[in-house]
Amino acid sequence: MTRAKLDKKPQDVAAMFDGIAENYDLVNDVISLGQDRIWRKAVVNAVEAYSGELVLDLAAGTGTSSESFVKKGARVIACDFSLGMLTTGAKRRGGASTGGVTFVAGDALSLPFADETFDAVTISFGLRNVSDVDQALRELLRVTKVGGRLVICEFSHIPVEFVDKLYSTYLMAALPKIAGAVSGRGESYDYLSESIMAWPKQADLARHLQDAGWSRVAWRNLSTGIVALHRGFREK
Repeated sequence: MTRAKLDKKPQDVAAMFDGIAENYDLVNDVISLGQDRIWRKAVVNAVEAYSGELVLDLAAGTGTSSESFVKKGARVIACDFSLGMLTTGAKRRGGASTGGVTFVAGDALSLPFADETFDAVTISFGLRNVSDVDQALRELLRVTKVGGRLVICEFSHIPVEFVDKLYSTYLMAALPKIAGAVSGRGESYDYLSESIMAWPKQADLARHLQDAGWSRVAWRNLSTGIVALHRGFREK
């Protein structure tokens, strides 16, 4: 198992997600106490996808997040590098391209799409799993149309330090046990706990977005900072 404090080997991370694909959505619902539904709704509102627009949902997993954009009238490419996740999602939806969602295998560091393809791009709870965050942000910029926007939803840090430390204690101790009881793969959630703790704070991630070329970068906290939404625009 690749540890969060070491370089993330794509094949190891993909294999980990392959192993938890079947119960992934259920586990997310349990360990977040249903908050993941609120977070998904916040992402949809922030992306503001309109009818006829094309949205890239990167690290889409089984496509649960992608369905929300379709309800707004957009077409969605659900992209992930875990074939297990994509297969599970396509099976549940009755096909790899149906109902406005198309599943595509792809690596965040080298996206299989032409320049300026998408009106909006988004990634939820996946950016911290890539081995080169800056390259992923540049790739997302490349495939976004001029005038298009980016929304990132990611686990983050509670602004009050002692509360954040208490939350970290929960992540390391309770989360893998709870997730393991539901999924039978608690060791995978050891990695996820570590990756959350190692993730940069909100302002630091905002600087990464600016360095990658995104403009008008801003963020807001959800659930007191357990999760943060970052937004940026491609202006040239």
